[in-house]
Amino acid sequence: MLESTLQVGYDLLDKGLIPDFVLRLVIRALCRQRLREIEHGSFEANHAAKMAWIEGVRARDTIADVTHKANEQHYEVSTKFIMSCLGPFAKYSSCLYPTGRESLEEAEVLMLESYCKKAQLKDGIDILDLGCGWGSLSLYLAAKYPKARITGLSNSATQKTYIDSTAKARGITNVQIVTADVNTFDFKDGKRFDRIISIEMFEHMKNYETLFRKVSTWLRPTSPEHPDDALLFVHIFCHKTTPYHFEEGDGWMAQTFFSGGTMPSHDLFAYFQSDLTLIRSWYINGRHYSRTLEDWLKKQDRNGPKGLAELESDAEAKGLSKEEGRKAFYRFRVFYMACSELFALNGGEEWGVGHYLFKAKPQVSAE
Repeated sequence: MLESTLQVGYDLLDKGLIPDFVLRLVIRALCRQRLREIEHGSFEANHAAKMAWIEGVRARDTIADVTHKANEQHYEVSTKFIMSCLGPFAKYSSCLYPTGRESLEEAEVLMLESYCKKAQLKDGIDILDLGCGWGSLSLYLAAKYPKARITGLSNSATQKTYIDSTAKARGITNVQIVTADVNTFDFKDGKRFDRIISIEMFEHMKNYETLFRKVSTWLRPTSPEHPDDALLFVHIFCHKTTPYHFEEGDGWMAQTFFSGGTMPSHDLFAYFQSDLTLIRSWYINGRHYSRTLEDWLKKQDRNGPKGLAELESDAEAKGLSKEEGRKAFYRFRVFYMACSELFALNGGEEWGVGHYLFKAKPQVSAE
């Protein structure tokens, strides 16, 4: 009975037939339910469960699960449609609204500039944009630091196509995009970087021990005299205390948009410092992400007819029906709405954004 009721609800979602105010009420109730599940036990019991969760991801065989699902659900979706939702820098991650009155474009730039400051970027260095999306950071850094050499690593061929064409149109020549799966990829030519920056990619990962070990080998070797020459900066969304997996049985979000995903806790990376040292972290209130998502939703609706037509056309090009394209359009609306309500819960103090700065461990030569 419950399964059939849920299916009816999902079918109505796919047709855009549930009013937004009803959707938001349901979403808020589900967010509060998730919070109760997280906080249901004593601190001792919750901490023990958290330690067991961490040991579980450390024991996983692969860095990431079902990487093809991320492409299907986000990154191989029609680029024209995605661009109709995002700001001019195509930033598909939280932006920054310090006064709450910023436009989406201003909020994009403010967050991008915060990366430059926190990651201690400068011109003339080698920078890896790990999980580069549609190139918002790669292209921004290439223009800001024209003597720097920017490499972007993406799991999506369509993202590379977009970034390459955009760079060419803007006359940007210091960007190179690589398409690869982080599970198996390595820089065979021994290429190393002064800075590695990763924006909302680690949420698609599982075994952070193996991930940080691999990333550490991509940083330029340092010495005891110059320990801060090679740095990793990471931006993730997170819960304030509790990490958890998105399991297929969890419902609509896990099945439709975040299969194989992870919700890290803000302190999670402190438990994975075998190969890199965490030197600073920041917490950004979830209302910034909520505002970002509301701006994306407004843009999607403002460009609705074109976006819907584009997804219908994209579906047909993939051998699917127009109905599948319409489903995708309404699912993105629900996705933006659901995530906005999650990050806005309790004034943004439950789920938010974490920033982290790591340094490579100095390599001491044996004498």
